[in-house]
Amino acid sequence: MSFSEIPVVDLSPWTTPDADRSAFAAEVIEICHHIGFFVVVNHGIEPAFLDRVFAMMRDLFALDEDEKRRIDKQRSPHFRGWEQLGSEYTNGRPDMREQVDLWTEHPARTGVVEPLHLRLLGPNQWLPDEVLPGFRALSLEWFERCGVLADQLLGVMSVGLGLDEDHLRGLFGQETMSLTKFIHYPPTPTGAAGVNPHHDAGFLTVLAAGETPGLEVKSPEGKWIAVPNIPGGLVINLGEMLQGISGNYLVATAHRVVTMSERLSAGYFHGPSLDTSLAPLDLAPFYREAVAMSPRHANAGFMARRSEVESGVEDMGSSHRAEVYGEQLWNYFCRSYPDMVARHYPATAT
Repeated sequence: MSFSEIPVVDLSPWTTPDADRSAFAAEVIEICHHIGFFVVVNHGIEPAFLDRVFAMMRDLFALDEDEKRRIDKQRSPHFRGWEQLGSEYTNGRPDMREQVDLWTEHPARTGVVEPLHLRLLGPNQWLPDEVLPGFRALSLEWFERCGVLADQLLGVMSVGLGLDEDHLRGLFGQETMSLTKFIHYPPTPTGAAGVNPHHDAGFLTVLAAGETPGLEVKSPEGKWIAVPNIPGGLVINLGEMLQGISGNYLVATAHRVVTMSERLSAGYFHGPSLDTSLAPLDLAPFYREAVAMSPRHANAGFMARRSEVESGVEDMGSSHRAEVYGEQLWNYFCRSYPDMVARHYPATAT
C-alpha cells in the first residue's frame, strides 16, 4: 500500500486502435487506488503549446503590480483574478505564491441567490491585449485542451472501476465549473510552503509543473516524495470528489510545494456543475471490501471546513462530506479566503 516514487503513465495504449484498453484502465485504477498521483505522457497536448503557456506566465508575472491589479481578485465577488503573495490560506497557513485564478465563465446570478454556492458563478477578469497580448485566448485554449484530456482520463477511470466509459463524465451536468491557476512561486522561506499540504477539491487535476522541482506527495508513512519533472509530461492527481464518490477506494493524496528556486506552474482542476451530487457510486462489492480492509482508505479524511480549522481539526482530518460539489467549493473559499468572503458576503462568512 506504500509508494516511494510517482509513476509515469503512457496514455497511448488508451488511444491506439486494438490496444487492450481494459488492461490499461486496470493498471491506472491501481495507481489511483494506491497513490492518487501519476505523470502522464503521450497525452496529446504538444510541448510547443505548453511552451506558449509558460511564456505567457513569465510575461504575466513580470508585469508591474499596478498592471496586475487591474484584475485584483479582491474586487471579484466570484473569487477570480490576480492575488499577491500570501493571499490564499491552506489549513490556516498562508501560501507563499502569487497566482491568477480563472474559472469556467457563466453569467452571474441576480437577485437573492441561494444556495450560497451559486454566487460563485460569474465572469472572469481579463487583462486587455495591450497589457498581455493573447492572455484570454491562450487561457481559454488551455481550459479546452486540459478539459479534453481530463475527460479522457475519466473514461479510463470509469472502465477501471467496472463502469461504462462515459459514466463519470455523465455526472458533470451542463453548467460545469473548472478552475485554472497560473502560479508563480518565489523561493520558499524557511519553515513555510509555496502551498501548504492539502487535497484538491474537484474530480482530478492536470498540472503543467514546468522544469523546476518542488511538488511533493505525502506517502502513507509520512515521507515527502518528489514528483519527477518529465519533459512534456503532465502531473495528474485525484481530488476529493473522486475519493468521496468512490467510497474512498480512490484517494486524494496530500501534496505541497517547497521550492529552492523561482517556479512557475499551470494547474487545471476539472470540476462538474455545482449541483452535482457527491453520493457514492454503486460499485461492485470488491471495492467496498478493499476499503474496509485498508485502514488508510477507510479512515481517509477531507479538507476541513473553516470552523473545523479554527477548532483544531488536523490537516485533511475532516469526516464531513459535502452533499454537492458547490458546497465543497463554498467550503474551500470560506477556508482559503476568509477576508474576501467577509468582504463580499458578510452575512454568510462562516
